[in-house]
Amino acid sequence: MELRQDADYIINAALQAALPDTAVRRALDGQAFDSGRLILVALGKAAWQMAKTACGILGEQISDGIVITKYGHSKGPLPHVVIREAGHPVPDANSFSATAEAIGKVSGLTAADTVILLISGGGSALFEKPLIPGDELASITKQLLASGADIVEMNTVRKRLSAVKGGKFAQLCAPAKVFSIVLSDIIGDPLDMIASGPAYPDASTCAQAREIAARYQLSLSDEARACLDIETPKALENVETRITGSVRQLCAAAEKACSALGYTPIVLTASLCCQAREAGSFLASIARDHAEAKESLAYIAGGETVVRLTGTGLGGRNQELALSAAAGIAGLENTAVFSVGSDGTDGPTDAAGGYCDGQTAAVLGEKGLDIQAVLDNNDAYHALQACGGLIMTGPTGTNVNDLSVLLIRR
Repeated sequence: MELRQDADYIINAALQAALPDTAVRRALDGQAFDSGRLILVALGKAAWQMAKTACGILGEQISDGIVITKYGHSKGPLPHVVIREAGHPVPDANSFSATAEAIGKVSGLTAADTVILLISGGGSALFEKPLIPGDELASITKQLLASGADIVEMNTVRKRLSAVKGGKFAQLCAPAKVFSIVLSDIIGDPLDMIASGPAYPDASTCAQAREIAARYQLSLSDEARACLDIETPKALENVETRITGSVRQLCAAAEKACSALGYTPIVLTASLCCQAREAGSFLASIARDHAEAKESLAYIAGGETVVRLTGTGLGGRNQELALSAAAGIAGLENTAVFSVGSDGTDGPTDAAGGYCDGQTAAVLGEKGLDIQAVLDNNDAYHALQACGGLIMTGPTGTNVNDLSVLLIRR
């Protein structure tokens, strides 16, 4: 139980430090919006938390606004804005209607007006006006999610199927100014890829989109293929952008929390990008190499892994990472691996991630569950549920990638 308590402490401390409140205040500090109308548009899984802070700072200056976030991620009414919840990771009818409402709020603005645009991860699904039928867009999104494509590849395709992605929303706001505050959930903080860059010039190309579609053998209609040939805006004159928190902040907070618990922390990377199973196996290899360590060690990795779907089970990349480590650390004393999504949701589940220790494999074996078979069916959720390994945080109010940690307690 001590290891699990340590894991919970580290997770909570890291998430609290990664909340966007301070970053939003810093971005708005010294900004004057004293002419024309001020419209607030917040998009993504951290949209409510970001909007709450902005509303507290801007107050009555806000003329109108909208928050578009994932189901269950709103924490109550906010002044001057309406709140809409919609589908993620696959856009749904509420995504489309909320986006239409946002477009309505920025239509007809003048050069004296300003749109405060708060962007966080998840916006690609939540904020959408498709150029193809909604059902086909949902199908293409599901294909991309199952293919093992990373988020940059996914968004390179999705931008070209949308009327608001890839800088197009900024064009809809013109001639009004757009002041964009972006909470990064993508490694390297590429502003044109976070939430598919609704207000940032697109660096990707049609040729790249076509190559990705071919490589992952996406099933596309002629209409969708034609969209891949329509180039996105490469320059925007009406936008000013501030980048705020990122996964580096999450790792630094975890490092501090591990130190407070008596671990010697080692940050391996803030750019983890591979198959979830490979990452779990890698952390387990480190655990075996240091099984005879005389001091408490914590190996920290931030980033975002991917899962290639081969089965029909339930899970997410963080759950799969943790379960993948379970076999490798089986039998090791006082050793655990946990992985969480900073937004509090991992894949299409209500869990933030997963926790496994040296006893997990034995517990699952007693229940008749074979780890490899579970992974082949992508059913980490139910296996972790059976052994008490699910990490449940609920929506956190932030979204800055994932945190994966190996703990060795001495």
